[in-house]
Amino acid sequence: MGEQTQFEPGQRAPNDGKYMEVGEDSFHMNIKDPQHVELRKGQPFPETTNHNRKWKKMKQFH
Repeated sequence: MGEQTQFEPGQRAPNDGKYMEVGEDSFHMNIKDPQHVELRKGQPFPETTNHNRKWKKMKQFH
């Protein structure tokens, strides 16, 4: 079973990290002015600006 990649408001963050608001389908990914949050493991995701959006962990670039 794969790791969950998108999270709904109220769910708990699986890991520490920065998360970004995304559209629910891949073709809706380019949303204007998405919210960004930094959460610690176990913290709840805040509400999104639109009920069709979800949270996704941002990729880390080293």
